[in-house]
Amino acid sequence: MAKNLVIVESPAKAKTIEKFLGKDYKVESSFGHIADLPSKELGVDVEKDFSPKYIVDEDKKALVKKLKNLAKKADTIWLASDEDREGEAISWHLAETLNLDKSKTKRIVFNSITKSAIQKAIENPREINYNLVNAQQARRVLDRLVGYELSPVLWKKIKPGLSAGRVQSVAVRLIVERERDIDVFKPDASYKVVAEFKTEKANVFGAKLGKSFKTKEEAQVFLNKNAGSLFNVASLDKKLAKKSPAAPFTTSTLQQEASRKLYFSVARTMQVAQRLYEAGLITYMRTDSVNLSGEAIGAAKDTIIQNYGEQYSKVRNYKGKSKGAQEAHEAIRPTDMNLQSPSLERDQSKLYELIWKRTLASQMSDAQLERTNVKIKSNAYQEEFTANGEVIKFDGFLKVYLEGKDEEDIAEEQEGMLPAMKTGDQLFYNYITATERFTRPPYRYTEATLVKKLEELGIGRPSTYAPTISTIQNRGYVEKGSIEGEERKYSQLILKSDKVEEKSLTEVIGSDKGKLVPTDIGMIVNDFLVNHFAHILDYNFTAKVEKDFDEIAEGQEDWKKVMKDFYKDFHPKVLDVEENAERASGERVLGKDPKSGRQVAVRLGRFGP
Repeated sequence: MAKNLVIVESPAKAKTIEKFLGKDYKVESSFGHIADLPSKELGVDVEKDFSPKYIVDEDKKALVKKLKNLAKKADTIWLASDEDREGEAISWHLAETLNLDKSKTKRIVFNSITKSAIQKAIENPREINYNLVNAQQARRVLDRLVGYELSPVLWKKIKPGLSAGRVQSVAVRLIVERERDIDVFKPDASYKVVAEFKTEKANVFGAKLGKSFKTKEEAQVFLNKNAGSLFNVASLDKKLAKKSPAAPFTTSTLQQEASRKLYFSVARTMQVAQRLYEAGLITYMRTDSVNLSGEAIGAAKDTIIQNYGEQYSKVRNYKGKSKGAQEAHEAIRPTDMNLQSPSLERDQSKLYELIWKRTLASQMSDAQLERTNVKIKSNAYQEEFTANGEVIKFDGFLKVYLEGKDEEDIAEEQEGMLPAMKTGDQLFYNYITATERFTRPPYRYTEATLVKKLEELGIGRPSTYAPTISTIQNRGYVEKGSIEGEERKYSQLILKSDKVEEKSLTEVIGSDKGKLVPTDIGMIVNDFLVNHFAHILDYNFTAKVEKDFDEIAEGQEDWKKVMKDFYKDFHPKVLDVEENAERASGERVLGKDPKSGRQVAVRLGRFGP
């Protein structure tokens, strides 16, 4: 029998750790939490002190028995669950449920499953951190209270089988509000003018007019002014600029970038990252720290110098905005910077390479650019055309990686190089177009931009983004859009060889493929909750609760007091709404019946619309 029993929470992690520890250690998995709140009752003592009632699930009983026996025979038990609050709670449940002898039990944490990290953890064991456990209990209990008390109200006032949750309902609210902004949006049309000029040496480049025109007539008048007019370079401004690399990945930036570049859903990204972590290839994937260890910075520097040369290396230390006991960790990075493409299955390989590139680029030199701004004037009017160009003088980190952009951040034109010109040079136009353009409604959220928004508002933490987004879709409150979009006509005026022609063109607008769209029931539930529980769905309140959890984790706040303060306002409100609120039907008038002239409306009944 091995002298040491190591308990981790996943079989894959157990397998990787077993390789490093040798024959004196037996590594077993708890398969996640071994104890949890009961599913059939509230399981929280609201009368007394909010103590949770934890039970061992039927399907975990045999496992608990097996772990108890192994623990009895071992000299030392090492609790090696993950290094965050969830992991701390798992270790605490193991210690309590297995009745572990305190003198024989040690808690160890590591942020990557590598030989050196595990050796180091075993040399520096600690006790269970009850502040972290309490922060986790607070989240679990508060979320249970909200879900358990609000859901029956929804069953009674809307329809059976619905549910509400503290973070999920706020996420739905964001999506519903965005949808309403899109519904009331009225597009404004204007004519934007662009031109293609050539230099005396016949080099061609594009330019934009600084103003747009409200009507087709104004645009026509302007184009006619250009017929026969003379153009020259009014000014030419060259500036050196630099671009710096993005910080290493946190959970949220990894989810966003994997969505933009690899088209992974947020849940997929976390699944694949979990596999990479358990195989010992990357550091822990739930983190909001951008910090890299000295060892990682040194390894990145060596790899950069070896592959690209000294001038590409620049050591950088990144500091994150978030504070909190859970975040005093490292960014997501490869455990071995020399390993660029390990042989893995396709998705793992793609995500690993993304993490490798991002980490390496974060330790590389700035890209040096030269930006050129040219103003072009005509002898026929005041307005000026401008052309912008960008030349990369030194590629720096761009040699490896450039962060992607979301739809709403992408500029219409990408800047390229401009031909050589000097002030006063004469230019000739090839064509000038005035194109009807419409203002855009707000963009619907994708999974990744929703994560970005939740993070900006301080709602949720690294461990909650993926489950929240899965939950609101599984509950049927939000779905992935499938509309391809509709065609819209627009007109374009073209001045060529001093003559203006008009063309009618079409474009596709309003495509929502893969975007998050609220369902009817999602909207009805959201409106009901916002009307009656504005406090719970308030963005600031939800963010403040997260701060409370952080303070509990730092030992600055008593978790049971936080529960009491919350519940004393919340519970009476629930009772009041249950008693006095009207049923929500989400009624919508469809129009008049052509035969009888009576109004036809659709509403939600107990069994559907």
